[in-house]
Amino acid sequence: MITKYLTFLEKLFLDLRFEPITSRNISQGIGIFTLFVVSFLLYFLMKQFLLKVVDKWIRKSKTKYDDYFLGRKLEGRLSMLIPIYLIKAFLYDFAPDLDTVNSFIIVWTRVGEVITYTGIILSIVDSLSDIYSSFSVSKHKPIKGVIQVIKIIMIIVCVLLVIAVLTNRNLSNIFIGLGTLSAVLMLVFKDPILGFVGGIQLTTNDMIRIGDWIVKGNADGNVIDVGLTTVKVQNWDNTISTIPTYSLISDPFINWRGMTESGGRRIARAIVIDADTVKFCTPEMLERYKKFQLVTDYITKKESEITEYNKQNNVDTSNLVNGRRQTNLGIFRAYLTAYLKQNQNINHDMTMMVRQKPPTEFGIPMEVYCFSKIKTWAEYEAIQGDIFDHVYAVVKQFDLKVYQKPSSHSLNELLKKMN
Repeated sequence: MITKYLTFLEKLFLDLRFEPITSRNISQGIGIFTLFVVSFLLYFLMKQFLLKVVDKWIRKSKTKYDDYFLGRKLEGRLSMLIPIYLIKAFLYDFAPDLDTVNSFIIVWTRVGEVITYTGIILSIVDSLSDIYSSFSVSKHKPIKGVIQVIKIIMIIVCVLLVIAVLTNRNLSNIFIGLGTLSAVLMLVFKDPILGFVGGIQLTTNDMIRIGDWIVKGNADGNVIDVGLTTVKVQNWDNTISTIPTYSLISDPFINWRGMTESGGRRIARAIVIDADTVKFCTPEMLERYKKFQLVTDYITKKESEITEYNKQNNVDTSNLVNGRRQTNLGIFRAYLTAYLKQNQNINHDMTMMVRQKPPTEFGIPMEVYCFSKIKTWAEYEAIQGDIFDHVYAVVKQFDLKVYQKPSSHSLNELLKKMN
């Protein structure tokens, strides 16, 4: 293939070298030069004409979709067809005797024709992609990966056509020759192929959308781009993480879209109660707790229920161990439940509870589980913070303590007391 083209060039230079220089040849050479000058002058004039006329027409049109064709170099590439076809049409009229030179020029004109048409198609594809991106469905069904594949295929076809033109061979023969290199091509284009397959699966199964909040490895933020080989994620610190598209198919990741589309954002946080402070409630404690409005009715109803139970079972209530009794931890749990029910920032139609988790060596975890109505990060954190500010402040009113490891200050105070 290359040898044949080099032979053609060698023949061209030999023809030019040994062909006698006559006035006729000089005039035909000047004619070719004039043809090139006129052709490209018309190219620049037509380009400016199209820029002004088409731009004016598009801006006046009522539809907005034609605006997306501006800025994609379409008018310049269309204008390039003028010198190409002028040269092809009039070259032999200007230089009928310079066959070798004409053949050389025609070959490269055909190469320019292939490249120009490829550029026109790529501009149209880009414009159609822009139009699609203007619809809301593009966020749910991104097609950037598909567009990139189409553009890669177009460029490959362009390269093959250029080779076919330069070597004067049939395109089918070139494809047959490339078949023997299929293993090498598969290796070279491994990532684009995997990315293309992964992109189709992501889009078809609606696994990821532009704007989704995902967590995968070090990436934790919003998806801003779904490409052929990579997915770009803008993290919360505004850094950009790139993830191979296919890895979102082969490896697990977290997509928080379900949370953003639901009625609330989950709050699930526990405080650890010191087990040594849990106790049965004495009548004095109950009377004091009844002054807390959120649990007044609960304590009264519960105390009546317990009294009736102990009476029916002849329980000796002189000992706190006997029968049923309320505990400060149980009343505290009821208080937190009532506190969440009257909190207007909590979605009461979703799961809401205060539960004890299995005790640990640090104490008894008491978890607040509910859903905030507001899902934006800053406001969600403010709501969660307000809840636990209150929890930490009120826990002492129920004769309970939150467990924490002794600080250096606590140890110093203990040593002072011991001394």
